[in-house]
Amino acid sequence: VLDYVIINYSYKQEGETMSELLAPAGTMEALKAAVCGGCDAIYLGMNRFGARAYAENFNYDSLKEALEYAHLFNVKIYVTMNTIIFESELKDAYAQIDELYKLGVDALIIQDIALINYVKEHCPNMEAHASTQMGLDDTYGAIFVNKLGADRLVLGRECSIEQIKKVKTETNLPIEVFIHGALCVSYSGNCLMSGLIGYRSGNRGRCVGSCRKPYELIDLSNNKSLGTSYILSMKDLNTIERINDLSFVDSLKIEGRMKEPTYVANIVRSYREAIDNNTISKETLFNLEKTFQRTFTKGYIFDEDKKNITNVSKPNHNGYYIGKITNINKGMYEITLDKPLNQNDVIRIDAKEEINYPIIKLYDKNKNLISSSSTKAYIIMKEKASIGDKIYITKDTKYLDMLQANMLKPIRRVKLDIYVDAKIANPLILTAVCGEYSSTIISDFVLEKAQKSITKEDIYKQLDRLKDTPYEINHLEVNLENVFIPMSKLNELRRKLIEQLNKERLIINREIINKEINEPIKVEKSHRHLSAYCTTKEQYEACIEASIETIYYENYVRRNEAEYKKPLSTMLAAGYNGLEYYKDKDTYLVSDFSLNVVNSKSVYLLHKNNVKRVTLSHEMNKKDICDLVESYHNTYDSSCNLELIVYGHAHLLNTKYCPLKVNNLCGKCKTNKYILKDSVAEFPIISHNDCTTTIVNGKILNLLDELNQLPNDITTLRLQF
Repeated sequence: VLDYVIINYSYKQEGETMSELLAPAGTMEALKAAVCGGCDAIYLGMNRFGARAYAENFNYDSLKEALEYAHLFNVKIYVTMNTIIFESELKDAYAQIDELYKLGVDALIIQDIALINYVKEHCPNMEAHASTQMGLDDTYGAIFVNKLGADRLVLGRECSIEQIKKVKTETNLPIEVFIHGALCVSYSGNCLMSGLIGYRSGNRGRCVGSCRKPYELIDLSNNKSLGTSYILSMKDLNTIERINDLSFVDSLKIEGRMKEPTYVANIVRSYREAIDNNTISKETLFNLEKTFQRTFTKGYIFDEDKKNITNVSKPNHNGYYIGKITNINKGMYEITLDKPLNQNDVIRIDAKEEINYPIIKLYDKNKNLISSSSTKAYIIMKEKASIGDKIYITKDTKYLDMLQANMLKPIRRVKLDIYVDAKIANPLILTAVCGEYSSTIISDFVLEKAQKSITKEDIYKQLDRLKDTPYEINHLEVNLENVFIPMSKLNELRRKLIEQLNKERLIINREIINKEINEPIKVEKSHRHLSAYCTTKEQYEACIEASIETIYYENYVRRNEAEYKKPLSTMLAAGYNGLEYYKDKDTYLVSDFSLNVVNSKSVYLLHKNNVKRVTLSHEMNKKDICDLVESYHNTYDSSCNLELIVYGHAHLLNTKYCPLKVNNLCGKCKTNKYILKDSVAEFPIISHNDCTTTIVNGKILNLLDELNQLPNDITTLRLQF
């Protein structure tokens, strides 16, 4: 007896493996477009706990519909619960997991280790996938979260193909990587910019898009402005021409839960073509430009130069180039075209002030209305442009109409074997076999001898009417005597057979179990004292002189640091990789704020895995902290050992990108200091020796007046220099 089975039909030759193509869906229409486009799995979010709070998302009723639709096409459904979960939300989050499990969800994509642990202990037939928000990029981090219960690792978008291969080779764990779509400038999960300056947390799914806004770069050595641009706005990832290099990856992921269904259809179908055919046509490459894109980059995965990974001139849809303005006469603009322009298209004119213009009316040189042109076209507009200004199409109406018309026509169907038994004086028997499932239906009438024989071809034509189903006939076997079969009855039996098979394939039999073990952990608490994080030798020496008890300087490992330092008596680790690497190194191990710990279960799991002290997230307020400590005491009958940053410039984002290099200032970080500035605030830039960057808040966090209100479990108060 099988509790639950999803049959994956292989579209390659027997014995070969194929990477899963994982598509996004923010709406039901996008989900159906992805399924029909040939994806193998879909990820989507619910109304709570997903990192795209502003997508339409799904409720339990629409999710049930989505699961039935996708599962009948052998497409898996993964639900994102990839936000941090506060103490007050844990019960609701657990209850949501229970419901998703009962509905038949195949996996959850998770950031918070408390939820990974819950899935492991309660939901044996559902996988937990470690979200890219966890910042996994090496073997040590992979091992750590796998031990916590993660079945699959969504590696950071900063990983190179060499890093990905190394993790796969050394762990043999299922891995997932992003192959197309929007990129975060920050290491995922390590961006507080939206939350701390825009009051909408990216770790809570409400990113305000701070990186897509213009900033002025200022050189503090001479207080000189180096210009205003979209200096933090990343191009969109596009790996389609290198997709075969990633054939060793278990799951290839397309970003885009906020995107239109036509976008999803376009991207999924394009990558399906590339994966299946081991090649890609020039037409398909061009078609990728016809839906939303910020211009393309091959990304860190294929070693893009940091200078070319951002589009500093434009943060939104770029469109594709079609020609330029070649003449102007009394408000009538002549456009010389390289590519066709059609009525109802929307164009972008790269003028001194950008113009976005819908083509309501299109003219020839004699001012006659035309519907399209591929050589020269004329428009009349009040906006001011100049000769030589480039023209881009941002809405290709004909192409979008084509996508809309075809996106719900499946390019792949589920193979079905049908067996027909048609004997004189017996009922008609139809059996359908789909992978491990089978269904049989028997007519309520008996077959009579025919005066005019029907053929197997006649039967095939009737049974092959499956276009409104997920199926196509793979094999038909007919045991046919000279009988008369009413075609209307055969059609009715076919419909009932498919309905019965669908019900059989959608049976879910899952029970929530309880393996939860909350063993008491003895935590050594110290007296309340100060710690200090230093970025310079001068700061370090000043902290020694001031008798600061714990100092983080050479004993600090950043979340995505490439090399591990020699272990000292105390080590501060900003990522799961550091926690694994130093766990047996005879050191007092402290986890940093960048792990985004905001609930008691996560604190418990870290203590259980040799973390002596846990630094709480910047995302917490005083009530959140008190709730965490109270719950820890009540649940585990013991106290915990916590650290809190109480003073300093908060790290807004950590990035592999260098905003100086894109301005031809490579190496200047050794001598000069720089800041980014918007209309209300300044953000200092810290450049590290490995050419990664931290951007910090210009405003100083200062909790001096709040210290007496903090719980006693916060034993360490950190000064962040």
